[in-house]
Amino acid sequence: MHEPNLIAVDWGTSSFRLWVLDEDANVLSESRGGDGMLFAAREGFANVLLRHLKSAKAPADRPILICGMAGARGGWAEAGYVETPADLSAISKGAIAAPGIKRDIRILPGLCQRFDGRPDVMRGEETQLLGAAGALTQRSLVCMPGTHSKWVTVDGGRVEGFSTYMTGELYDTISKHTILAAPDKTVAEGADSASFRDAVRAAFAQPGRVTSQLFAARSGQLLNGATPAAALAHISGTLIGAEIGGATGSDNRHNIRLVASGSMRALYESALKTIGIAHESIDADEAVRKGLATAARQIWS
Repeated sequence: MHEPNLIAVDWGTSSFRLWVLDEDANVLSESRGGDGMLFAAREGFANVLLRHLKSAKAPADRPILICGMAGARGGWAEAGYVETPADLSAISKGAIAAPGIKRDIRILPGLCQRFDGRPDVMRGEETQLLGAAGALTQRSLVCMPGTHSKWVTVDGGRVEGFSTYMTGELYDTISKHTILAAPDKTVAEGADSASFRDAVRAAFAQPGRVTSQLFAARSGQLLNGATPAAALAHISGTLIGAEIGGATGSDNRHNIRLVASGSMRALYESALKTIGIAHESIDADEAVRKGLATAARQIWS
């Protein structure tokens, strides 16, 4: 019989995920929803959390550890940042107590860097890094795709630096609010389509032409009979190819670790394969759970 050991929460800007974990980070129950930070700021963070605890039938005597936007400015309580370069173990040391609720609840900090000309922040992805640390046995360039993709240099459990790419947000804006917008409910061609792979290849080779290459999503429909679904795949491939080119410097010799799940994993695996960059994939959901469990052991040991 597996006994509950920890209630782990990944609280995003627009999403919420809660897991009841045993001591080996196995999932005993869970609750998910769209009530992320933006919703909880209106509804009340404690109210949202209590609703999900009830949904997951979470025990009342287990500690709760939260990562993500609940610790942002404007979140439940500002947890601040650990400044890089930094050991991943420093993340748990920066945890703060959540206010306004009579339970042992801690919120993890994010990571920041203050390099000249390269200020950057992350919140939530640092916990994925902590969970993936066991697979990062040598100096690695870690790719964590999403709304704001992160590329992180990790060496021996130490974060040396990172960069953020607004790929997901740009795709959403371009595909909905520009001349390249697709008709409602159009679904992009898949990650293995020629439209996606050709766009990845072109943008990786010449990232400086990315805005010109994006416009081909429209001209391809006007002149070559491309479908709206192919045009969306072209936009996605162009942005991802340019991101990978910017992050790797068009060098395929990096030791790449891809931390991703679902459709994002499929897109980036296809893109890296198309370019010829070897990589290993780590499931992002599993990584964040392992990261929360690791941080919990460091906090409550």
